[in-house]
Amino acid sequence: MKQAIALLSVLFFCSFSPIMSQTNPDSTAEANRQIWLSYMDKIARPVMHNLANDQLKEKMPIILSKAIDNPQQRTKSAYLEAFGRTLSGIAPWLNGEGGSNKEIALRNQYRAWALKAIANAVNPQAKDYLLWTGGQPLVDASFFALALIRAPWLWEHLDQNVKNQVVTALKLTRSTVPVYTNWLLFSGMIESFFCKYGLPFDPVRIDYGIREFSEHWYTGDGMFSDGMQFDLNYYNSYVIQPYLYTIIHIIDSKTERYKWFEPKLEAINKRYAEIQERMINADGSFPVIGRSIVYRGGAFQLLSDMALRDDLPESLKPGQVRAALTAVIKKTMEAPSTFTHDGWLNIGLYGSQPDLAEFYITTGSSYLCTAIFLPLGLPANDHFWTDPPAPWTAVKVWSGQDVKADHALEFHYIN
Repeated sequence: MKQAIALLSVLFFCSFSPIMSQTNPDSTAEANRQIWLSYMDKIARPVMHNLANDQLKEKMPIILSKAIDNPQQRTKSAYLEAFGRTLSGIAPWLNGEGGSNKEIALRNQYRAWALKAIANAVNPQAKDYLLWTGGQPLVDASFFALALIRAPWLWEHLDQNVKNQVVTALKLTRSTVPVYTNWLLFSGMIESFFCKYGLPFDPVRIDYGIREFSEHWYTGDGMFSDGMQFDLNYYNSYVIQPYLYTIIHIIDSKTERYKWFEPKLEAINKRYAEIQERMINADGSFPVIGRSIVYRGGAFQLLSDMALRDDLPESLKPGQVRAALTAVIKKTMEAPSTFTHDGWLNIGLYGSQPDLAEFYITTGSSYLCTAIFLPLGLPANDHFWTDPPAPWTAVKVWSGQDVKADHALEFHYIN
């Protein structure tokens, strides 16, 4: 009976992931990585290529939510949305080395585009000089800052004039007071960029967000509320937990100010990574819950970030996380209407679904989906890529396998 169940599980799992049937580990690793690279390239290419050529504003179509609150201002900020979010997702890969000859050539092309794109984005004389002041630009300037944190290679290869213009652009965001939510971390991330690269920074803009989340907004079982009220959505992954880790890691490398919080945040992140893995259905779909659901695979930024840092909980094996995330990538990208005829992302979760969008969603917003590609920053020979593919929790349970019960994280207060 056990053998029959095991066989059923394998057949069930392979039906959703054809690559699982391959027996050569090296072939499987290369095939998986190539799948990820192909999707990443398809999504990121229009943004990076056009901004590098100073043509992003000319070429990128602006699709706005039907409920958009300020069409004119949202249109202006959509370009930084697309760029900052795309760059933050592909940054670890840009910072990496090695891979197949094809991958190396692709990375070199993207590095060249990225350096030119950054130069145009911060040059007031360029046609594609981006908007750096206002509410939405604060959000996406923080993703841009996160990209430069994730990819020191980029910062190191910018010429000094462009570096100065980057600093000037990011300082412009200080005129915006963040909303009393996860937005506190947007200001904190920008200041953390300054800190990382030895530039003057404002520790208060960092400390405010860290204190609110660590002392007031932890709700239990691996999740924070997004401000004073808890709402069920994916913001713990879109922003909160990856940002908290990155900011604290940078500041503690210089001052150790938040060492007291590090072990508790690690436990929280690992628990939420477990929750994220369990939310991925056997076919790669996941619950359509909460605002900003059109960020597609960006909903799993935390799980991807934990894989990138080789910090997954013991309960999650790299092979199963890779398989689960691959299923999400395929599921959220397979619908024929996912892209416009020119290759830009439409608004939606599975294809073009504009009614899913909130009042702040534009074409650029959707590019947070690149966050799922963070593990491409791991070398091709890392165990994340080379470990045998394994079924994730939903596949195991719904094929009849017996699995360990799920347990909540037990501590409830952080002081």
